[in-house]
Amino acid sequence: MLQLTRLRLWWRLSPAVGVPAKNLGLRKVASGVSSRGSTSPRALNIFDRDLKRKQKNWAARQPEPMKFDYLKEEVGSRIADRVYDITRKPLESFFKQTLQNMLCLHWVNDLPRALEQIHYVLKPDGVFIGAMFGGDTLYELRCSLQLAETEREGGFSPHVSPFTAVSDLGHLLGRAGFTTLTVDTDEIQVNYPGMFELMEDLQGMGESNCAWNRKALLHRDTMLAAAAVYGEMYRNEDGSVPATYQIYYMIGWKYHDSQARPAERGSATVSFGELGKINDLMSQGKKSQ
Repeated sequence: MLQLTRLRLWWRLSPAVGVPAKNLGLRKVASGVSSRGSTSPRALNIFDRDLKRKQKNWAARQPEPMKFDYLKEEVGSRIADRVYDITRKPLESFFKQTLQNMLCLHWVNDLPRALEQIHYVLKPDGVFIGAMFGGDTLYELRCSLQLAETEREGGFSPHVSPFTAVSDLGHLLGRAGFTTLTVDTDEIQVNYPGMFELMEDLQGMGESNCAWNRKALLHRDTMLAAAAVYGEMYRNEDGSVPATYQIYYMIGWKYHDSQARPAERGSATVSFGELGKINDLMSQGKKSQ
């Protein structure tokens, strides 16, 4: 069953009036390509990994990079809750057999191979715990940019990177060899003074778009129109605008003989048709007492 919660966080920045284009998370297409042999032949080459590395390095060199870690800190605390829920051995032993990945896998071109490599390095009975952005992340920003660009330029290009669907994630984990899978989704809503502050924070996180098919630049008029559309469609009563981050949490174990396994097919002693009689049997038992 999917767990859906919503959290409101406040992050106040200076007004966005006059924010230069370099602060809007827009980048020209880099000329570098992924190195040969870094992905399997079946992998899609969606993201410019060289550009993503430059974006992350740029963000890390900023005077106060920690102020953009509020999302990672929140997701980290929710991962910690899941760790304490699943521990079935002493914590010291548990963490020696645990791999964790938080908010990085959405930029991987060859996600199936990455999950296979994670499974490979785990010890038997080891566990992988991960979190990644989901398909509904930043849907407000995506919709506003598309509407504004269509109205001002007669068409639109992708400005928010594509994300994996939750229905595909469980399949990919199973194909990588993980067992006893748990995949659930969560939503974190962050309120910003405006669209430009949101884009400034995305740049500070190193989360600007790096897909190969992105548009290099947006016209100023289009950006202003997108900010107006964002506010008109999604503005809160206090004047702030929300941004939704959908998070997929995944837990998968590497097989070990000590793990619980499903019973063999045909070994059941009660049929599903008889389950409806349980209440009658319980009521009869109470009467006999």
